[in-house]
Amino acid sequence: MSDEDPETSDEAADRGAPSRLGRVLLGVGLAAQASEDFRDMDDTIEYAESAGVPMPDVAAPFASGMMVVAGLGIALWRVPRIATGAAVAFLTVVTATMHDFWNADEGDKSGERLAFFGNLAMLGGALVFLREAYKK
Repeated sequence: MSDEDPETSDEAADRGAPSRLGRVLLGVGLAAQASEDFRDMDDTIEYAESAGVPMPDVAAPFASGMMVVAGLGIALWRVPRIATGAAVAFLTVVTATMHDFWNADEGDKSGERLAFFGNLAMLGGALVFLREAYKK
């Protein structure tokens, strides 16, 4: 028998989970970015409408809420398959459709390019954690 304290259930659960710092940074970043959409939902809906999103008055708040929940799920590593899967699905669709800088007006091209590559980086992180969520 060991003199060390037995593992707590949180420590045991975290043992197989990927980097806590990485999860928290990605998850909080996703949740914070999505929560910004709620600060001015009218603009978010208008932006979605301009990109041709169907039913933007429903889709924009739903997508923003989904990302807040997914981000928190990643940060806390709760239901990680669902949380990371939702983040990957969202970022895949939004990155290519909402931030298509190659089709943007000259005045918007720089901002859309920045958003595209920022989302691409977050998508990469989400894909790494999605893989980790499915490891046994």
